[in-house]
Amino acid sequence: MEIIAMKKQPLTFALSRLETPIGVALIATDESGRLRVLDWEDHAERMQRGLDRIYRASGGVRLDPSIAAAWPVRDRLKAFFAGDLAAIDAIPVESAGTPFQRKVWATLRKIPAGKTWTYTELATRSGRAAAVRAAGAANGLNPISVVVPCHRVIGMDGALTGYGGGIARKEWLLRHEGAAFKAQKSAA
Repeated sequence: MEIIAMKKQPLTFALSRLETPIGVALIATDESGRLRVLDWEDHAERMQRGLDRIYRASGGVRLDPSIAAAWPVRDRLKAFFAGDLAAIDAIPVESAGTPFQRKVWATLRKIPAGKTWTYTELATRSGRAAAVRAAGAANGLNPISVVVPCHRVIGMDGALTGYGGGIARKEWLLRHEGAAFKAQKSAA
């Protein structure tokens, strides 16, 4: 009896671009309209590497700009950037990742617009208070920017910490949402 290994076919996500006040967002949705990725055009290569990493077991991901499935998500994102901060709350999301990463990403969605949490608070609310660094690492690997609001996590002292899209975007998003934080000191 011969066993034939079947090569997994890559997942196909609809890819769309959206002009925002902080750059062009890349939006990838699946066939059910769930948001799978939101990143920035100037980070497209990093986004593809991340997709390849987290969907490796599924056979990878192919992004197809000819599929229009991202339109409902685009409309909600446009509303968010126009000032309707709650518009992104109902966007359905889905992502691969470890169970702890997925827990952290689900917990991030519980941070209300206009509020911030520390990494310690994120770890605690994710059920592993001692795993502050692991929660921070999961936050940094979040593939769904803005909608899974990793930008709402700041340092213990209220200062902005890293953000995959860049600190300037993080600062804009927090200001847009009316959140309190320590502004970055400008380099003279």
